Amino acid sequence: MLLGAIVLVCCFASGDLFAQYGTDIIKTPELKITFLGHGSLLFEYDGLNVYADPSGLQYTENLPKADIVLITHEHGDHFNPSLLETLRKESTVLLMNDRCAERINGATVMRNGNSRTVLGLKIDAVPSYNLVHKSDNGEFFHPKGRDNGYVITFGGKRVYIAGDTENHPEMKALQNIDIAFLPMNLPYTMTPEMVADAAEGFKPDILYLYHYRDGNTEKLQRLMQDVEGVDLRIKKMYR
Repeated sequence: MLLGAIVLVCCFASGDLFAQYGTDIIKTPELKITFLGHGSLLFEYDGLNVYADPSGLQYTENLPKADIVLITHEHGDHFNPSLLETLRKESTVLLMNDRCAERINGATVMRNGNSRTVLGLKIDAVPSYNLVHKSDNGEFFHPKGRDNGYVITFGGKRVYIAGDTENHPEMKALQNIDIAFLPMNLPYTMTPEMVADAAEGFKPDILYLYHYRDGNTEKLQRLMQDVEGVDLRIKKMYR
C-alpha cells in the first residue's frame, strides 16, 4: 500500500473557503481531506465532493454542494437533516442506514455488508457497534447491525470511516486499508487502548483520530509507539 507523496496543507489565506479547517492532501492519486470538526469530513477527489457525517459543524458557510453524502447513524452529531438539505443538489447521492433514510426523501439505504459503486467510487458499508459501553438502560450506545462504517475506494486507495464504534472483530479483520478514521471519546466509542488494539489489528498506513472530544490523546500517542507501520495523525477538530 504505497501512498506516494503526502503534503500537509494549512490554509490561512484571507477568503479561502477552508481557511478555518485543517486539510491534508494525499498524492497519487490526489485526495484532499478536510476536517470539518468532531466526526465530520469532506473528501475531494476527481471533481467530486464526498461528505461523511456532515453534522454539528463548527463552520457551515460556503461549503461546496455534495455529490455523495455518507451517514453512519442517526445521532445528532452525525445526522443533521436540515444541513443535508443545504448541501444536497438534485443529483446528490445520499447513503445511510435505515433509521436515517426514513427521515430523508430520496436517500438510499446501506446496511452492513452492502456494496455500491457511486459516480465511479466503490463504497462498502461495514459494521459499527459497541462491545462494552452501554447507556444507563443497559443497551449498547451503538448496537450491532444498526449503524454503518464505510470503506471508500478513491482510485485504488481504500479509506475507512469507522463512525461511532469500538474495536470489534470485523474492524480488526479489515485488509488493505490505506487511511483510517477512528473515534475515541468515552463512554460512546473507544478508549486509547481500544484504538491502539484496532490499529494493531488491521494496520492502516495512516490513522487519523477523529471524534475524540476530551479523549486522552497523549495516552494514545504513547500506546501507538508500540504499533509498527502506522502513521498516527491527530488533527485539530475542536475550537
